Amino acid sequence: MDNAGTQELKRTPLHAAHLRAGARMVPFGGWDMPVQYAGVKAEHTAVRERAGMFDVSHMGEFRVQGPGALDFLQHVTTNDVSKLKPGRAQYNWLPNATGGLVDDIYVYREASEDFLLVVNASNIQKDWTHLQALLPGHGVTLTDESDRTALLAVQGPHAETLLQPVTDTDLSGAKKNAYFHATLLGVPVRLARTGYTGEDGFEVFAASEHAERLWDGLLGLGITPAGLGARDTLRLEAGFPLYGHEFTDTIHPLSSGYGWVVKDKAHHGRDALQTPSPQRLIGLRLDRVPVREGYPVKLDGVVVGHVTSGTTSPTLGHPIAAALVDAHAAAAGHFTVEVRGKDHDATPTPMPFYRRA
Repeated sequence: MDNAGTQELKRTPLHAAHLRAGARMVPFGGWDMPVQYAGVKAEHTAVRERAGMFDVSHMGEFRVQGPGALDFLQHVTTNDVSKLKPGRAQYNWLPNATGGLVDDIYVYREASEDFLLVVNASNIQKDWTHLQALLPGHGVTLTDESDRTALLAVQGPHAETLLQPVTDTDLSGAKKNAYFHATLLGVPVRLARTGYTGEDGFEVFAASEHAERLWDGLLGLGITPAGLGARDTLRLEAGFPLYGHEFTDTIHPLSSGYGWVVKDKAHHGRDALQTPSPQRLIGLRLDRVPVREGYPVKLDGVVVGHVTSGTTSPTLGHPIAAALVDAHAAAAGHFTVEVRGKDHDATPTPMPFYRRA
């Protein structure tokens, strides 16, 4: 959560719906967003066991079109966009020139020369400026569709079963990362079998004016509204990095263990990414004391890193954390985390902490 003043906060098309539902609203990335409705644990459990729904309309959407669209995206990203067929989605990175990330993004291919990029809410302006600077000479039209796009994430093991009766498309044939046009509750949408919780589910793109109709209709199906609090515990259990925590402009992204996102191709920032990462991202388990971002991580009493994200796992019932530590210390079998001046034992644990059965 950030500390932005509430007077300047932006609102998604579902802001009024959140207030009607009794959500507790907080500043996040320049937006006034719901952090919880019934409570983080209840919302987290609903997603793990049935289905929950998040308003992620604060995310940004950029359209990339034209005969040079593929070449442009190959230049500005690390993953191989040429492998992305129409109707498919791909996780990707926007590297800067100095060994960090401008953002981590999702790329959706609508057609051979038509792509949609979904970027983090807090990075919309930064990403736009970065892409505009690299645009000349590529024969590409770049359009910001963020303000006219609503985005909902329906996540959980019952997501397909609940959505199937109210859509015109056979969802059973939509594999992971599928992306397609459909109608949902009578509303024209694009559905993607993607998400950020470690569960099966769909992300729903729609015109902003249809957002409340979709939200209310999905609530009527028994899908639980879930806020940013549950989204964070779910994504950390699933081992997903979050920009601003595990990724920044200055953290070497290969510290994350996501090296598969960088393919052997020419791209902006390639030389800087080929330098070895001085740190590694590790998972930690603690017995009782929850730890938060920034807490020092020690090896034999010496600070070797810091916590990037921490919570008490609602699924596992104990504290978990992701931490960036010096590469030479990453293989150690025991660490401590300093909490308010006292060191607490922390056991290295492979991520993800939770994996869907």
